[in-house]
Amino acid sequence: MSEPIRRYIREKRWESLRAIQQAAIVRIMGTEDNYILASRTASGKTEAAFLPVLSKVDFKEPGVQVLYISPLIALINDQFVRCEDLCKHLDIPVTKWHGEANKSGKDKLIANPRGVVLITPESIEAMLVNHAGRAKHLFSNLKFIIIDEIHTFLGTDRGTHLQSLISRIGRLKTGAPVRIIGLSATIGKDNYQVAKSFTGNANQTKVLVDTTAKETAATFKYVPSDAEYTVAFMEELYELTKDKKVLVFPNSRGRAEEVAVKLSKMAERKKGHPYYFSHHSSVDKSLREYVEHFAKTNERHNFCISCTSTLELGIDIGAVDLVVQIDATASVASLVQRIGRSGRREGLISTLMLYATNGWQLLQSLSCWLLYRSEFIEPVLHSDKPYDLLFHQILSTLKETNGISKTQLVQQLLTNSAFRQITESEINNLLQYMIMRDYVEDLHRELIIGYEGEKLSDNKEFFAVFTTPTFFKVVHDGTTVGELPFIAAAVKEDANIFLAARIWKIIMVDTKARKIRVEPARDGKKPIFTGDGADVHPKIREKMMELLYSELPLDILDETAVIALEELRFDFKSNPLNAQAGERPYIRKEEVFAYYTFTGSRINRTIKELLSLAYIGCEKYDEEESVFVIKMDACSPEELPARLLEILPTLEDVVQEELEELERARAAAAEKATKKAPAVKPAATKSALEAAAEKAPVNEATTDDDDDLEEDDANYARNSRFPTTKWGRHLPPDLQTQLILATWFDIPGTEAFLQQLKFVKC
Repeated sequence: MSEPIRRYIREKRWESLRAIQQAAIVRIMGTEDNYILASRTASGKTEAAFLPVLSKVDFKEPGVQVLYISPLIALINDQFVRCEDLCKHLDIPVTKWHGEANKSGKDKLIANPRGVVLITPESIEAMLVNHAGRAKHLFSNLKFIIIDEIHTFLGTDRGTHLQSLISRIGRLKTGAPVRIIGLSATIGKDNYQVAKSFTGNANQTKVLVDTTAKETAATFKYVPSDAEYTVAFMEELYELTKDKKVLVFPNSRGRAEEVAVKLSKMAERKKGHPYYFSHHSSVDKSLREYVEHFAKTNERHNFCISCTSTLELGIDIGAVDLVVQIDATASVASLVQRIGRSGRREGLISTLMLYATNGWQLLQSLSCWLLYRSEFIEPVLHSDKPYDLLFHQILSTLKETNGISKTQLVQQLLTNSAFRQITESEINNLLQYMIMRDYVEDLHRELIIGYEGEKLSDNKEFFAVFTTPTFFKVVHDGTTVGELPFIAAAVKEDANIFLAARIWKIIMVDTKARKIRVEPARDGKKPIFTGDGADVHPKIREKMMELLYSELPLDILDETAVIALEELRFDFKSNPLNAQAGERPYIRKEEVFAYYTFTGSRINRTIKELLSLAYIGCEKYDEEESVFVIKMDACSPEELPARLLEILPTLEDVVQEELEELERARAAAAEKATKKAPAVKPAATKSALEAAAEKAPVNEATTDDDDDLEEDDANYARNSRFPTTKWGRHLPPDLQTQLILATWFDIPGTEAFLQQLKFVKC
């Protein structure tokens, strides 16, 4: 390593380097390969990447040398301090580049491109689209891309987007290819190949795994609750947390607020400490940053932060004594991240207290824990043919280039690693559709963005591939408290809401300004909150079923949990069933059969659709219990799997027919609107495109066009039975169908499940 880096290590008084750091330094400095660094939370992965990278790069060369990409702005702000401290020893400038970053820092970088840049995928997209020349100016001599929390990108639309952006940055580069370093604490061995492919060159990418175990301890308790957490539960939680530094993870923003408010009020009555906070995406940014800073810098005072996944990733908030999880996480990966937030210092134990509010949540929690102990992490769902992202990147490339020949565009897309499985004919077919629908205009010598494409790309939402709900700012006495997704049924005057660890009464809702005026609530009315669940992997459900018939791990269950599980297990008393052999229990209840599938959410969704297509009435479906309740005379348990298998091949046609009907309805509505108010189509010229490219960036105010697009999206969502992605809704029906079958349903998984399925009576 370079002498300045050695001096940095001496000044930090590190007695030795950690295992992942030693391995990374040798490999990154000694080879030209890409690397995925897989190591537990707080094991020094950031330094494992930066120490050798900063030593290897010659920062006297012009241009940005290192690009650090993060999934969160908050994580960038956090890592900026650590990175700046490290880089000052080499006189290397570090620049934050995102929608909230200081403009003067960006201007300084543009004037003299140097050093390290910390950025989000959306900011890369905005730069390529709005300032393509600037991107080349900055990144033409780039040496390394470091991707933090790479597991959050794998198998997601945002990840495919980033993969495409990395390929596009690579085209700006002169000389040797950019090297990529990915960092993750929860990647899982089943995802190594996906991570290697993510770099664009799987053969030249290696995975370095630190298998050093972190000691963990967990206790599971049962606290029955329903619409609200009970007083008894809150009393117990208060006593547990009052003398510690604690993170509490409920599974929704509303529940996080409920915990923060109730514990805060309890502490006030009992003369406890006042440091109870909520932390989630709806809390105002300045308040979130204050909470993070307080937790990180405060050493004297205990605190309790009730949070969602915003504190699941690696934002440094200092020492945490205990993590409390309320009800089951949807994934083992999420549980691993949350456990790792406590006991981060060397030699300390990561401690988890898990409360379950019903028996099924307790069973799922225990399943996730035991799978974690067996080192299982969910394999990511990877789409081989992301047509929706291809649509988006075609528009983005046309905006970036201000016009490009069809041959060049197709060649760029074929060599883009994000679309390696999509054929040339499929690209050409999509382009033809986009030309027909006026997303793209064909000028014969080149393609430019069309009128409909301009409407989509000329607004702030274009830079992100994920859908962002309409948020309203919540304001009290001129101060922004936070923001809430606008849900008409909930956000109305005189309703009470939870936000920023307080209860507020809505005084006025201004839909045009997108603001909600509030005052502290004093009437005792119950606040409103909502929350959605995430998909569960089949392995978790299979483990749940196994626990119904096997010995319970009594060493981590308190008495209340044991009793709750035994009550749940009572209904399934029979000879032990073998989940791997396809056996599943069913129970007769009066005139119905309750079929417990114990499989993943996507397979259950597919089965639910098949039941409808087979005209087998489903009286009830409960995702939490993985159960279908069907009338006894609708179908026998012996015949049910075969009936569903028989209907499975028709699902694709059904989806496509419905989407084609929706497409015809949209076309008819558009034609009707055109006849009512004929509009003159503007000429698409390069000068017009150049002018559009200079419009305001990501943080611009909402425009009327944005409102029209949001309304269009809302109408589509209301009329379609099948959810699709932000850009998927613009695809032709046949490609939409393939996208829905690949992401919403699970055809291959359902077929394999049904072929093996045998229901056994309990």
